Amino acid sequence: MSATYSVTATPGAEEAGAVALAVASLPATFGPAAGGSATPDVAAIAGGPGWTAEALHAIEAGSRGVMVVNPVPEDTAQLSAAAEAAGTAVVLDLRWASNPALVSQDGGPDAREAFRSALGTAAMLDSVATGAPGTDPHRLLGEHLAALLEVTGTLDAVSLLQSGATGYTFSGRLANGAPMSAHGVLTAARPAGVDIRLYTADGGVSVRLPEPAAAWPAEVRVTGPHGGLLLPTLYESAHRTAWRRLKDHLTAGTRPDDLTRFARLTALYATFADT
Repeated sequence: MSATYSVTATPGAEEAGAVALAVASLPATFGPAAGGSATPDVAAIAGGPGWTAEALHAIEAGSRGVMVVNPVPEDTAQLSAAAEAAGTAVVLDLRWASNPALVSQDGGPDAREAFRSALGTAAMLDSVATGAPGTDPHRLLGEHLAALLEVTGTLDAVSLLQSGATGYTFSGRLANGAPMSAHGVLTAARPAGVDIRLYTADGGVSVRLPEPAAAWPAEVRVTGPHGGLLLPTLYESAHRTAWRRLKDHLTAGTRPDDLTRFARLTALYATFADT
């Protein structure tokens, strides 16, 4: 079967999002756009500074879908309005927050459900994001926040305690008032990824998120009075999950809420810029 939706990707998007590999894994839905001046059905762009303007241009050019790879926090109000008016599906391929273990696409158990079920009795949350040396710590912070918000839904009283060339530390509170702390570390001593651990009076929830290009899946464990439970292992990368979500929205003619949820991240990230 030939591809339904044609795709073009900027070099930056291809490098960061393994677009060719993700598209090839869904051959009955996506395929590379043919040469010529025709507007592709889907435009994949890198999420560096100015990505909202680039996505807006893709919408104005007539693309039916836009995939943004690893976007940095930016004001999405104008882009959201344009996507709504044009009926364009804009999906954000987030470095860690797009991992299928966080939010199931098929209605199965996931980390978000496990975390939010335990938030009422939470005692504290601790999280560490690791990046390779040379990683921009400010960008790592945004990626870290996105993963945290995906499972907690909200963070209150957030305060940046330390930030430098080797990482950062910030604190805050969960919805029930329990404290949380998060750290970003740039090091080659451990693989890049994110660990999130929620502690309750009788157990807790933990999740380990690898790099999207890693060959291993995320791991989610729930611990309670009756022992520990490892949630089903999902062998799908964050990149492919994002493209599969885009496929579902294009097929159904619906629009995702990615930009609305990302606006909450942008607002929270702005509090750090003010400190």
